[in-house]
Amino acid sequence: MKRTSFILLLLALTLAAQPLLAQEMQKHRLLVLTDIEADPDDTQSLVRLLLYANQIDIEGIVATTSVWKRTSIAPESIVKVLDAYGKVQPNLTQHEAGYPTAAELRALVKSGLPEYGMLGVGDGKDSEGSDWIIEVLEKDDDRPLWVSVWGGPNTLAQALYTIRATKTAEEAARLISKVRVYTISDQDDSARWIREQFPDVFYIVSPGNYGLSTWTGINGVFEGIDNTTISNPWLAEHIQQDHGPLGAAYPDVAWGMEGDTPAYLSLIPNGLNAAERPDWGGWGGRYELYIPEPVPPSNAVAVAGQEDVPVAETRPIWTNATDRYTPFSARAYGRAMRKDTVTFTSNKVTLWRWRDDFQHDFAARMDWAIRPYEEANHPPVPVLSHPEHLTVKSGEGFTLDASGSTDPDGDNLSFLWYDYPEAGTYKQPMDMGQPENAHARYLTAPDVEEETTIHIILEVIDKGTPALTRYKRIMVTVVP
Repeated sequence: MKRTSFILLLLALTLAAQPLLAQEMQKHRLLVLTDIEADPDDTQSLVRLLLYANQIDIEGIVATTSVWKRTSIAPESIVKVLDAYGKVQPNLTQHEAGYPTAAELRALVKSGLPEYGMLGVGDGKDSEGSDWIIEVLEKDDDRPLWVSVWGGPNTLAQALYTIRATKTAEEAARLISKVRVYTISDQDDSARWIREQFPDVFYIVSPGNYGLSTWTGINGVFEGIDNTTISNPWLAEHIQQDHGPLGAAYPDVAWGMEGDTPAYLSLIPNGLNAAERPDWGGWGGRYELYIPEPVPPSNAVAVAGQEDVPVAETRPIWTNATDRYTPFSARAYGRAMRKDTVTFTSNKVTLWRWRDDFQHDFAARMDWAIRPYEEANHPPVPVLSHPEHLTVKSGEGFTLDASGSTDPDGDNLSFLWYDYPEAGTYKQPMDMGQPENAHARYLTAPDVEEETTIHIILEVIDKGTPALTRYKRIMVTVVP
């Protein structure tokens, strides 16, 4: 009788946990707006995205204009990359399940109007692309729709215009509440129109001068760090050459490597990313919700003669935030990893701090396109012996343990623990003790007078080639 009761209790607990687990494992929905052919980086970003097409639900790839490509669109260039993907898709499925066929993705390629900015928004300006955005939003799917904007967003602006003009206020609000925008700066004049006219739209952007934008952390060459993984020789060896048709489709850098990729990096499930919380930080950078100081618009989209006239935002947006980051470095002798002596502080740091990790991940997946499973590397699986959310009392000790972590290839694993002060409410650096690279850590909560949260990041890194990293984010609530 006791055994039967135990089994029933275990079953009940398992079923109760399933909705939470399903939510955690749920794929993000993504629709891309791309001014492909304005710069080779759109093609580069598309090549990378397709390697994660099994982990992200791609709902549309729409060819659009931008300030750099005002009067034409190039859907045929999207199809060309999808054709290359189709040749390697069977090999990719040897490594992970769920890769859609090239034919399935081709059906999602749509066209916006070949009009620049607000010239393509208004009555009679609907397009295949804007109609498709509305159709995707109307699907019986409660998940948000991430609109990854690599060029100008006027096709999205037209979809929002039509929704407001043709739907009831209640239905329009429901559809618009699903929209999540991550746009690579403002590349036409419809961007500010969207933010002004639809103040409730979740919007990530670095307005103004491109050089000051967070997303440039993906391709900037910075002093004091190793920039090898964004170099042209590295790209040639690990991505472009001897990596099959998809690698061959990756063009040389013209202006900057993959300036559009940050607009979807935070949708990749890696244990660190939390797309709905840009303020927690992740592969796509870290952003905070506020009304920024007025800034001059990008020269590219400024009204002639008003290039230096500051433009004020009318509502809070998710925009640039600053991290203070001290890297760890590998050592030849003694403790394998130690904190460096140099600390970096900027908004770009929020993105480039993860750059080697996501570049190695890219290279490994490009290997998947041509190699059998046993000849490629696959990411480790971090496993904690305790919940990811802990509550401890002020000054109380607690243990973090990842000794149960595994690797699908049988690789040896390295561990690294550190706090992320900017992501939590406790803004002071936490004493993490030493060594930070053990598989388990005993820590002491700081003394606090009010409830506060601390984000502790675990990195588990394998010793395969290239070395791959996966994470766990442990949120510690400290109560007085």
